[in-house]
Amino acid sequence: MAGCSSSTDANVDPPPSSVPKHEKAAGPTQKKDKAPVLTVGKNASYDAVSSTTRAKATLSITFHSAKYVTASEISAGKPKGRFAVITLEVTNNGSRDGAFHPYGFMKWEGGDRVAQGVATLYSTGTQSVDSTYHPGESATGDIVLDVPRKGGAVSYYDGTGTASLTFVMPAK
Repeated sequence: MAGCSSSTDANVDPPPSSVPKHEKAAGPTQKKDKAPVLTVGKNASYDAVSSTTRAKATLSITFHSAKYVTASEISAGKPKGRFAVITLEVTNNGSRDGAFHPYGFMKWEGGDRVAQGVATLYSTGTQSVDSTYHPGESATGDIVLDVPRKGGAVSYYDGTGTASLTFVMPAK
C-alpha cells in the first residue's frame, strides 16, 4: 500500500540531511503569508483570529525549551513515536482578547513524512497555556507532543487555514 509503513525503524532518527530546509532558520522570520519560525530561545508575534468574530489580537509566543522525554518521566501511556515537551510563554500584547488553543491544532512535519497532529492531553503539571488571554495577560507552561521522531518542525494553526507559528524541534 502506497504511503503506509509498518517498518520497525519508524522511531529511528533521520540523518541530518533529511531535515527540512526551513528548520535551519537562525531565529524568527516572517515572509509574506508565512508563519514566523521560532527556534528555542526566540519569540515572535502573530495575529490570533477569533473563530466567532474574526477579530484579531496580537499574541507573543516565546519558545523557552524543547526536550524529548520518556513516557515514565511524564506518567503517560506509550507514545506512537516519542514524547517531546515544549515550554512556551504566551502573552497578549493586543487590545482585544486572544486565544491560544494548541490541542488539536499542532502538526509535526519533517523529511518524507506527511504532516500529522501531535499535541496530546498529557500534562507535566505546569500551568496550562491553552487559554483565552485578556490584554496584558501571560502564562508559561508545557505542551506534551507525541512526535514521530526527533527533529522536524511543529506548526500551530489557530483556525485560519495556514500555520500561525512554526517551532523548530531539536535534532537531539
